[in-house]
Amino acid sequence: MTTRAPKLQHQGVKKTLVLVPGLLCDDWIWSFQIEALADVANVHVANHGEVDSLGALAEALIARAPPRFAIAGHSMGGRVALEVARRVPERLIGFAILDSGYEAVAPGEAGEREAAGRRSMLALAKRSGMRAMARNWLQGMVHAPRLTDSELIEPIVDMFDRHTPELYALQIQALLHRPDAKSVFAGIHCPSLVLCGRDDLWAPPSRHETMAKMLRHSTFGSIPHCGHMSPLERPRAVNEAFRSWIAAMEDP
Repeated sequence: MTTRAPKLQHQGVKKTLVLVPGLLCDDWIWSFQIEALADVANVHVANHGEVDSLGALAEALIARAPPRFAIAGHSMGGRVALEVARRVPERLIGFAILDSGYEAVAPGEAGEREAAGRRSMLALAKRSGMRAMARNWLQGMVHAPRLTDSELIEPIVDMFDRHTPELYALQIQALLHRPDAKSVFAGIHCPSLVLCGRDDLWAPPSRHETMAKMLRHSTFGSIPHCGHMSPLERPRAVNEAFRSWIAAMEDP
């Protein structure tokens, strides 16, 4: 992973950092970052609530955020972060997107496949429960050698099980109606971090390299031996990247 040299920050100044979870995730997805970054940032985790659009999720986050803040979103949370940046780019002192994307649902057969796949997983959750769905979903989401690592897998299954199929349906609705966010990148002028697992099959490194090139002040990193759930799979690498990113931010 490569990073640029950060600017020096005034000792003792803490930035406000809003972390945005992804699909069916909560505070746990960011648990290692909350602990590791406490000395350099005032960390808050967004709560999605029962909302069925990315725009509405962004509006709720903006309403609770301070005048100036940094934002980092993982997976679906990255798309929410882009919607925040679309609305209030002038309030951001830092922007980070992890294991995510920016494009709308593809037209034609590709988009139909995505919708069918998501609805199939929802049907499994309704039929067999959230835990069964989570175990199925994880097969392609974490780095394959970690699938037998119960210390990683069981807390993720527990996290998904804290949510209902009804909430899952709302979040699927939000993702299937996501807007294209390509134009948003040009309006982001703060230090930016684009980070992903090198073995993320859902959101591959090539997509993240494209996003990094569209940002004016970006650092790109791909984490080896890591799938889609990078904050939990390789927390040390994520924390190191975050600390460099936070150090590059201007004071609020």
